[in-house]
Amino acid sequence: MPIAIDMPKMTDTMEEGVLVEWAVEEGDNIAAGDVIAQVETDKATMDVEAYDDGVLLKKVAQAGDSLPIGGLIAILGNEGEDISGLLAEHGTNGTVAAAPPEEPVSVEPKPIPVETAPSGDALPAAGLPTNGRTKASPLARKMASDHGLPLVNLIGSGPGGRIIKRDVQAQIGRAPAPAAAPAPTYVPSDRSVDSVRISQMRKVIARRLAESKYTSPHFYLTADVDVAALITQRTMLNDYLAKSGGPKVSFNDFVTKACASALVQHPDVNVTYAPDDGVILRYNYVDIGVAVAIEDGLVTPVIRDAQQKTVATIAQEIQALAVRARDKKLTPEEMEGSTFTTSNLGMFGIESFTAIINPPNACILAIGGIRDTPVVENGAVVAGKRMKLTLSCDHRVVDGAVGAQFMATVKELLESPLSLLLQT
Repeated sequence: MPIAIDMPKMTDTMEEGVLVEWAVEEGDNIAAGDVIAQVETDKATMDVEAYDDGVLLKKVAQAGDSLPIGGLIAILGNEGEDISGLLAEHGTNGTVAAAPPEEPVSVEPKPIPVETAPSGDALPAAGLPTNGRTKASPLARKMASDHGLPLVNLIGSGPGGRIIKRDVQAQIGRAPAPAAAPAPTYVPSDRSVDSVRISQMRKVIARRLAESKYTSPHFYLTADVDVAALITQRTMLNDYLAKSGGPKVSFNDFVTKACASALVQHPDVNVTYAPDDGVILRYNYVDIGVAVAIEDGLVTPVIRDAQQKTVATIAQEIQALAVRARDKKLTPEEMEGSTFTTSNLGMFGIESFTAIINPPNACILAIGGIRDTPVVENGAVVAGKRMKLTLSCDHRVVDGAVGAQFMATVKELLESPLSLLLQT
């Protein structure tokens, strides 16, 4: 009587499966436990095993077919057995193109090793070649090939000396196990922890920035500035200053000057919130703090009356103050009283960042590095030079529109740098 091989339920949540590939061909002798196909479930691709012995009479499903649980995959039985009734029972005519027969595997006969069987056990028949073909199940052939075992050297325990899965597994078990790789030598790392005493400067920085972040509602505005003209203008200015022994001007110096000029035009950014007094302090001068990294943390030496100074003068003062900061020779007066602050991390390859407001300022400008980027000009894509600036604002005193207008002015000044050079 023919036996139906149905789509099994292979996972708890499985409702259907996709037949990925067959491991056997029609006409092959199948033994219980042989893998006949692979099925893709809702979780993984899994093997389908036969539960009975017999000949694979028909592959009803083909690779790529999706079948519900219980759907007919194949029919197993005795060679020549009528399967029409089973096909009709499953509602299919079973019209499936037969796969081409497997080519015989020609092998050169080799001496068959004789093993001593345990006392009282009969020695199983060997899988002798028949008409140039060794009798073996498809799964046994695949397993033997994967492990480099010649079929003619194996002893078959199946019907008529057929080599089946357990025969290959037994031979694999006899093979000497590969030498285990030496375990890597574990060298414990230094698990100690250093206790570094916090300097007073670091304590003050930690306290002030924590107070700023938790008491000032920050919001951020970012502008992408075209600095192609600024690069050209800076080169020309440095060439001129080099002839007279002047300072070398950096991009940061131009940004500082642009901020000073913009603060004059937008005084509502050049402010301090004084909640205890219930007022907003609006400054009629511009003192810009410039963040400088030192060994113990960060200091902000101040450029006084920056709105009245040229780019070259600002460059000279910043350089002198930075040297004094790194030598720890700044006086408190040189670090106090700023009305606005800038912080630059562009020299470290940082494209953009957001900075914490430096009290009692209402704003701080974070300056990113200059980058090459494609831009569209007059409908064409060309190489461009851009720099991102991000303004952190205290929303208690600086509204979004006020901050945005200030950033628009800074952007305009940096994209037309000649105007900065003409200002005193």
